[in-house]
Amino acid sequence: MKVSIITVVYNNEDTIAECIESVFSQTYHDIEYIIIDGNSTDGTKEKIKPYLDKIDCFISEPDSGIFDAYNKGIKWATGDVVGILNSDDFFHSERTIEKIVKAFDVSGSDLVYGKGVFVSKDNPNLIKRIYPSNPFKNSHLFFGWIPLHPTIYVKRKVYEEYGLYNKNYSIAGDYDISLRWFKNKHIEKFYLKDWVVKMRLGGKSTTLALQKKKSSEDMKIIKYHKLAGYLTLMFKIGRKIPHHLIPRMVDSKSLYRWF
Repeated sequence: MKVSIITVVYNNEDTIAECIESVFSQTYHDIEYIIIDGNSTDGTKEKIKPYLDKIDCFISEPDSGIFDAYNKGIKWATGDVVGILNSDDFFHSERTIEKIVKAFDVSGSDLVYGKGVFVSKDNPNLIKRIYPSNPFKNSHLFFGWIPLHPTIYVKRKVYEEYGLYNKNYSIAGDYDISLRWFKNKHIEKFYLKDWVVKMRLGGKSTTLALQKKKSSEDMKIIKYHKLAGYLTLMFKIGRKIPHHLIPRMVDSKSLYRWF
């Protein structure tokens, strides 16, 4: 089973190399790696250059936003399964993709998802927020439940049959496409009870300045998908509170064991 991993990046010279190394350190080797750069003007392209002989597809050109870039990567993908690893992020372990592939093989599902953590931008060993998950029930969606997007891997045929990211959203298109997947009863889902990704705080939608805009787009998406309106939005926001508090009270070893 070939896995296509897509990284989109724009002016992120500080972390792109660690992201790339995370892909190439995986124990599973049937990986197609695609990087879509939005024509960075800092040193990002120079940081990518040493890896070009290992990268299967590298495109550097202007785009209309992160979801346009995702779509470009998906159109180039030839893998059986497609996943996203953003340039601020890295895999939780060297065996992450191996575990995801095994989950697809064992379950026969179209979609596999897991758990993730947010870490300090300057200290990736410091957990700032957890993002646990659980087996899917349709009713969960009305209470703001959705897996962390970079933990979701889908078969490429899911994109071919049900469409790409909606570029009309600038910050919450991942929530929209995730709801499309999880509301679709024809897409078989499987919960991998394992940690998939570490995400640095400070990404596209994790800064406080962008939370208001994200909530506005979330509300449009909630209404479009006929969930419970502001109740769903409040639950979605409220779910984050314990996820922020728990790492302050529990050491990382206990955290991983309990969740």
